[in-house]
Amino acid sequence: MFAEIVLVVTGLAVLLIDGDLLVRGTVGLAAALKIPALVVSLTVIAFGTSAPELVVSIQAVLAGNDGIALGNIIGSNVANIFLVLGLPAIIYPITTHVPGLRRHAAIMLLATAAFAGVAYMIGFIDTNIGGAFFVGIIAYVSYMWIRARSGASTDPVIDEVEEYQETAGLNMKTILFLTAGLIGLPIGAHLLVSNGATLASGLGIREEVIGLTIVAFGTSLPELATVIAAALHKKSDVAIGGVIGSNIFNILAVGGAAGLTGTAVFDEGSLSLDIPVMIAAALVAAAFVLTRRDIGRIAGFLMFAAYVSFMVVLAAQGGA
Repeated sequence: MFAEIVLVVTGLAVLLIDGDLLVRGTVGLAAALKIPALVVSLTVIAFGTSAPELVVSIQAVLAGNDGIALGNIIGSNVANIFLVLGLPAIIYPITTHVPGLRRHAAIMLLATAAFAGVAYMIGFIDTNIGGAFFVGIIAYVSYMWIRARSGASTDPVIDEVEEYQETAGLNMKTILFLTAGLIGLPIGAHLLVSNGATLASGLGIREEVIGLTIVAFGTSLPELATVIAAALHKKSDVAIGGVIGSNIFNILAVGGAAGLTGTAVFDEGSLSLDIPVMIAAALVAAAFVLTRRDIGRIAGFLMFAAYVSFMVVLAAQGGA
């Protein structure tokens, strides 16, 4: 099992590094083609920052490892709220007084309800459902585009473009970043999925646990590091828009891509534990946003404790 663990961690590292390089390279290419920053933010960065989860889910479905694909989506959404928001809130409270955030929270709840409805009423995501989810993400991006173009408000979900503008222009750095990202992402996904499935089989646990723990935690690390750094500078409010937007993309874009690739079936463990925890996480985040209550240190501690408890329960299930 040691070899599989090393290869899973290696695959995850490759995914994170090359996913970031792909986004930076694509932003550089978009700048060279004089594509407006707003378009870049709404498309390249919005989809590109979900590239690791997207490629892993597609690879997992193609390989017949549905559990990793679905666990990846569910686990990432749980980690984004309970871990990425909870842990930094212990350092410095996170304000939810961000213009336009309540609209995105409502959309996140709708997407979560749709995902849960499919899980409990249908039991799988296939081409038709995946197509419907993907139509949903296109509608969501179009909605943000219309609001941003109208100048109605500053949107908290599309503020990431400046971080990636170091490669503006078609130069050697842009080409290297694009090449590394396009080659590295499939390699990293293959290492993670194939060895993750072997690891799950060897440990006698369901595949979903690999997606819920290793994959979800690993792909949330960059956001966690960013938010902790912001919290240390007392600017942790920058996190919440990205978390809400990421959860929407995970369900509609990543879930949609998984369905369009093949058929992913929900198992009993997902229905009895994983999805209820994801719903609870979405409700907690939405409650703070919709009531405009800051996520204080006590709430942050409880959210972080909820994440740790979820991991403990998953570990206990694996050892049962």
